[in-house]
Amino acid sequence: MRRWVLLTAAMLLCAVASGSSMPAHTASAGGRDVPVQTPAEPAPVGPSAEAARLVEQMTPAEQASSIVMGHIPTADPAKLADYMGTTDLGGFILMGANVPNSEAELRAVTAALASSADVPPLIAIDQEGGDVSRLPWDDFASSITLKERPVAQTAAAFAARASLVARAGANVNFGVIADTTGDASSFIYRRSLGADPASAAERVAAAVTAQEPLVASTVKHFPGHGAAPGDSHQLIPSTDESLAEWRRTDALPFEAGVEAGASLLMFGHLAYTAVDEEPASLSSRWHEIARDELGFGGVIVTDDLGMLISTGLPQYADPIDNAVSAGAPGTDLVLMVVHSTPSTAGQMAAGIAEAVDEGTLPADRLQEAAERVMTLRLELAAAGSVWAPCAECEPAS
Repeated sequence: MRRWVLLTAAMLLCAVASGSSMPAHTASAGGRDVPVQTPAEPAPVGPSAEAARLVEQMTPAEQASSIVMGHIPTADPAKLADYMGTTDLGGFILMGANVPNSEAELRAVTAALASSADVPPLIAIDQEGGDVSRLPWDDFASSITLKERPVAQTAAAFAARASLVARAGANVNFGVIADTTGDASSFIYRRSLGADPASAAERVAAAVTAQEPLVASTVKHFPGHGAAPGDSHQLIPSTDESLAEWRRTDALPFEAGVEAGASLLMFGHLAYTAVDEEPASLSSRWHEIARDELGFGGVIVTDDLGMLISTGLPQYADPIDNAVSAGAPGTDLVLMVVHSTPSTAGQMAAGIAEAVDEGTLPADRLQEAAERVMTLRLELAAAGSVWAPCAECEPAS
């Protein structure tokens, strides 16, 4: 899904080599300096072929671990290194408790997360800017104001934001909201990039295009919160909007993000009951729509599975069942933060492997998911970016 490109002055802020022989570049946007390194050339063997080879060598238990994104609430590099080393998870999501007071300290955190893996894990962060911002030093424009400004300003802001994410050592940004609503009372309104589907689609495409050369961008929360009132952090928002109406409206920003090359598509815990009574994150039909109609070929990731538990509904009380129920219809990467403990991710992985042993989760479905996640990990590793602050860098003219 990712494209091997040279980074241009229109998109980057400042660059410096750090322990690398690759050429560095300097650039400027919005008057801010952020360092960045040009990606290396891709390896002769395509990442997907190498991913298939690596996954084929894994046991089902190892494959299951590779499709789980974990979390523990600490910024202690030693504890984080131990957590990833003992679980061998495919990824880690950075939340507020993982972000120290300085960028240098955060780079130590992300370095520890990747220290024990032959192939670096996916290190993700919810860096939307504005209301959802894990990096205190991100003061670039966010959806709060960008929805009213020219589309070019969205591109500039998200290129700069992606640079901050990448130089902190994260390689995935769960940062592009494709939900759209004109209802100012909705919890998603301030986070949305447009009050109507057409304008949101333009900004979603701009944000994805700007981020993809720097980090793997994520479009969320499929198939869209705008039509389904309510906050999915506490309940399952639902709508009776038809599939035909969705295609004409709420689908547009997601289509735009996919066409722009988003590496990941995050599924929301919301139900379009005319399409499927199940939440989209657990729905075979919505996975088919994403793959067959939108043509998305990248990594499908769940929103926080702990949110399902927060609904209080008994059918979502078990995190292991939730992980298996998400994986079966087509999810490639499962994650859980709310209600999790340091052992939860490992338990989810063990439950996924057990489901394969029992035949309730097809082995080829697990292998497919593991290959997609591994492909993205290899692509990001092959980019070879080396990031470090550059106090002396001058913006390019």
